[in-house]
Amino acid sequence: MLYIGSHTVKELAKSRETRVTIVDNFCGGDFDSISVLQKLFEVGKFEFVLLDLSEFKKLEELFRESHFDAIIHFAAHLQVGESVQNPLKYYRNNTMNTINLIDMALKYGVNYFIFSSSAAVYGEPIEIPISETHPKKPINPYGLSKWMSEQILQDATNSNPNFKYVALRYFNVAGASSDGSLGESHTPETHLIPLIAQSALGKRQSIVVFGDDYDTFDGSCIRDYIHIEDLALAHIKALEYLANNNPSDSFNCGYGHGYSVFEVIEMVKKISGVDFKVNIAPRREGDPAQLVANNHKIVTQMGWKPHYDDLEKICKSAWEWEKL
Repeated sequence: MLYIGSHTVKELAKSRETRVTIVDNFCGGDFDSISVLQKLFEVGKFEFVLLDLSEFKKLEELFRESHFDAIIHFAAHLQVGESVQNPLKYYRNNTMNTINLIDMALKYGVNYFIFSSSAAVYGEPIEIPISETHPKKPINPYGLSKWMSEQILQDATNSNPNFKYVALRYFNVAGASSDGSLGESHTPETHLIPLIAQSALGKRQSIVVFGDDYDTFDGSCIRDYIHIEDLALAHIKALEYLANNNPSDSFNCGYGHGYSVFEVIEMVKKISGVDFKVNIAPRREGDPAQLVANNHKIVTQMGWKPHYDDLEKICKSAWEWEKL
């Protein structure tokens, strides 16, 4: 929930009719975002429950005592390299716990389900940009855990015509809220842009680039970076899509073009004015050379319109957040 979830809840708070219950175990972050979000809601319309989705009896108690119209499921482990080294951790949390949540949705009549999926379901792309019809051949357990969850959602929909889902396949999420109230704060931090910003601030001795021998124009990986507030808006559009009686489906979340690791490093150097140290390390297991979204489907079928499609804006918002 911590990063993408907090920004989505902030977007939900714009509707005075919305009541939100956040369920999180905070295994990978801090508690600060909860107090920020709580201030955005009227009394009685915001609740936080400290709970792990594996605590099935407590989870069912929550559903039994509450009434939910929709579930937005963010919770997952997300480190590709770790998933290769410790796959069972990812299947337990990312897939088995998703089953627990789907089970509760079906049992207690929660018919709208928004799932945080990933571009990792595609594996090594055979075409760029990647459309939703691209073959699904994950090359690491993280991607496979997400693809399995999507298939389980489809099976649940087939068995219950009232239950509908949207799977949002994230590409590389980055940046912080435009008002500076929320940003990226993982423990440990593994995402590229905050790590680069921390290097520029001297919080890290250097930034490490994993591989400079990929088949790309400068040898480093290319990714489609999407600003966090545009992604949060995609979740609101997904809820509207389901509420308008559209069928279950999966959608890419990206801008349709990518930047290399070295390009992102140079942008942060430009913004910060700091020429920090860059070290080259061997490739990580499970990293494709390029991941760039074809976003035609989400734009045309949901009416999603990004507002922050600019690498400098993305990096600057992350830089300002890291300086706090």
